[in-house]
Amino acid sequence: MRHGTQHADVATAELDSALRGGPFHVALRAAIAARGLPLQRVQHHLSRYGVKVGVTSLSYWQQGARRPQRPESLRAVRALEEILQLPDESLIRLLAETTDQEPAARRPATRSYRSLIEACDVLDRLQAELGWSLDGGLHTLGHHERVRIGTHRELAVRESQHIVRAHRDGVDRFVAVHHGDPGCAPQHMTVRALENCRAGRVRADEETGLLVAELLFDTRLRSGETFLFRYAVEDGTAGVSREYVRGFGFPGGQYTLQVRFPADAVPTRCHRFAQHSAAAPRTGRQTLPLSGLHRSVHLVEPRVRPGLLGIGWDWE
Repeated sequence: MRHGTQHADVATAELDSALRGGPFHVALRAAIAARGLPLQRVQHHLSRYGVKVGVTSLSYWQQGARRPQRPESLRAVRALEEILQLPDESLIRLLAETTDQEPAARRPATRSYRSLIEACDVLDRLQAELGWSLDGGLHTLGHHERVRIGTHRELAVRESQHIVRAHRDGVDRFVAVHHGDPGCAPQHMTVRALENCRAGRVRADEETGLLVAELLFDTRLRSGETFLFRYAVEDGTAGVSREYVRGFGFPGGQYTLQVRFPADAVPTRCHRFAQHSAAAPRTGRQTLPLSGLHRSVHLVEPRVRPGLLGIGWDWE
């Protein structure tokens, strides 16, 4: 009994120290340990407050691998203060201090190899749920993307225009993929069919930030026929965005990517990059000029190859 009391005293002392000095993830981990709650129980208590957070997200938060940023996550942090019997604003204050004080160079700028591999596994599952495999009977002749960054430096909207050619009869749809920034909430994103298509079924995975959406053509293409369609994904659910990456599973035609920034959130530098695969190093880094009038950068790839291609940027 004495040993258990000593253990509790040590846990309480560690919690008091973490709440005073932070950082956020250390305090959260100490609070969960001091209360002796497994993460599944913490998740259950949060659900009673009407807040949905995955066990994986909670694990990432207490490891410091991911930071609560979106409104739903901040609601969860405030609920955690009550569940873990902490002073009001104690975790929220540490979260704000961590965001303000952490050097930009040390903040996560890219997804890890592990997260990309996990996303690939989840993507296969979500596409299978929609009955989509390989290229769906379509070759891409052109893919033009426009990404708009919001006033809080978040990925606000992505608009895509595809030009495709059917290589078998009967193709009547396309399954689009959107991979939001870390901390995003794909279940709160909106898919808009803009031209020559309509939105069908949508599937999302919160842990990886993946959303897949069915776009229906209202016509059945014959082999050799071309088709043009346009859609948008309204995101705006994550924190500060630092890059946009597009993955290609098959060779195709021209790909263009334009990223536009608001007047009150203009990056200091922009660059393009490529990767042969998620496990390969980034190559082909090239500085991109930022247009003064329209505050945008772009890249053009005449013929895409399998791999990843993207634009990254640095904030002050």
